[in-house]
Amino acid sequence: MDTIIKVKVIIGSTRPNHFSEKPASWIYEETQKREGVAAELLDLRDYSMPFFDQPISPAMSGGKYANDVVKTWAGKIKDGDAFIIVTPEYNHGYPAVLKNALDSIFQEWNKKPVGFVSYGNAGGARSVEQLRQVVIELQMFPIRNAIHLPSEIYRIAMNEKVPVNPDLFKALKEPVDRVQPFLNELILTSRAFKTMRDV
Repeated sequence: MDTIIKVKVIIGSTRPNHFSEKPASWIYEETQKREGVAAELLDLRDYSMPFFDQPISPAMSGGKYANDVVKTWAGKIKDGDAFIIVTPEYNHGYPAVLKNALDSIFQEWNKKPVGFVSYGNAGGARSVEQLRQVVIELQMFPIRNAIHLPSEIYRIAMNEKVPVNPDLFKALKEPVDRVQPFLNELILTSRAFKTMRDV
């Protein structure tokens, strides 16, 4: 059994010059620091999937997808043991392109944990609440902890280049560290699920 946990960090917005790649690059670097973990950034701008239009649902397709980009996306997700989804909040919800990325495949998500990093109104909490319901239906396990970026971090990091100076995110570690418990829970859970999938 492979002991390396593969964490895919998904950038959930495709807008030009989107903010989400800034917290995504930051949480990617934090994840990379963990022993026994290999992280990879997945930017939805690199996977221009059509909005789901297939006659058979992914849950019934047996992992067979008609579109080549969807096939590539499915391969990346199948390779992952756990996921961190970085999402903005749009009108009390999350981006349609992110929903489409989730809906376009199915079994590749199954029995894997997912955590959320969000920003926007109320720290993106409402988008995360909706996403929790969606990923449960995909037979994923949403961890309890989430990272909601305070507006002051958003304003400071908005005009920074990628990768962002990690010091800009230090408010998430002081005086109470919200990052390590988040990663601890994701990685511990992913090890348990990986063992279960490998049986």
